[in-house]
Amino acid sequence: MSMDSIRTERRAAAWLVRRDGEAWDAAAQAELDQWLAQDIAHRVAFLRLEAAWEESGRLKALGAGMAHDGVPPRGAWNASPPTSVAAESSLPINPPAPALATLVFAPRTHARRRRWPVLAASAALLLIAVATGGALGWRHYAVQERASYASAVGDLRAVALSDGSHATLSSNSRIDIALSRAQRHIDLEQGEAFFEVAKDAGRPFVVGAGARRAVAVGTRFSVRRDGATTRVVVTEGTVRLESDAADGRAQPTTLLPAGSIAIAGPDGVLVRSVSLADAERILDWRSGLLSFEHATLGEAVAEFNRYNTRKLVVADGRAAALQVAGTFQWSNTEGFVRLLERGFPVRVEQRADQVVLHSR
Repeated sequence: MSMDSIRTERRAAAWLVRRDGEAWDAAAQAELDQWLAQDIAHRVAFLRLEAAWEESGRLKALGAGMAHDGVPPRGAWNASPPTSVAAESSLPINPPAPALATLVFAPRTHARRRRWPVLAASAALLLIAVATGGALGWRHYAVQERASYASAVGDLRAVALSDGSHATLSSNSRIDIALSRAQRHIDLEQGEAFFEVAKDAGRPFVVGAGARRAVAVGTRFSVRRDGATTRVVVTEGTVRLESDAADGRAQPTTLLPAGSIAIAGPDGVLVRSVSLADAERILDWRSGLLSFEHATLGEAVAEFNRYNTRKLVVADGRAAALQVAGTFQWSNTEGFVRLLERGFPVRVEQRADQVVLHSR
């Protein structure tokens, strides 16, 4: 979790507490306005907490994050209003997960591999197996277990593999599994999956996504497939990213230690190094959350649409370019849309099968 996000959420909550007290005046309002203008993340955090505060009798949203059980009675905050924002920021309020910097993916045409090298290698392997005793070598490379798993739109699915590894499928995702004594191979057909790999130095764990392969022995990482673009996020251990060119030949590999974010697209592989907390934050979808840090509304809408059948549509470029920050439940598009109406120059048009967002 990002400490900046935690401080922002706590500061927003502290402002709400202070504003509810009796000592609120024009000078305090000016100070709040200045803080809100400093960063879009400040405004989003404050608006979301303010909405929860008002809808639940002002106290439920904050009471849910207190160390003790139960919600304090109405007016309890007024009894001893805080004297400074710094003091209020120490309130025991648990914020949601931190923000996600949404990435933009570019399409390309699918690369086709030449079949002849694969067929030749398979034939050579078969001849070697026959020449050296046949049956034992064949059983070593033959698939021992094969299975397919898929998740529906808006659902997550946890899968336990027979080797002790685990996979978590994101919304609308599919994997095909083939395990042999020589290798553990996963094909990510669509969507995204997070893998917790059981250590087995003699049997690599390979996740294929089109012309890309993420290879590990024992680690934790995610692979996301968007057309011809693949994203790999590593949170533990080291992953080797392999790529094939259009003619089927292998390209130089890329080693990804923990904290790496790799985007493999039509122009090659781009790698960023971030903190482990930020790498975990990118995978907030496992907890039902979407986190944005200075993302455009267009990027945020694209992420929401991965998890919902009723799609959000951005009607114009001006609305698409608006900056959005904060953490939201991906199942709560209604709350996200209400926040946009309340705090941004956005007009919402509700339709039967979609929600259209216009600039105003």
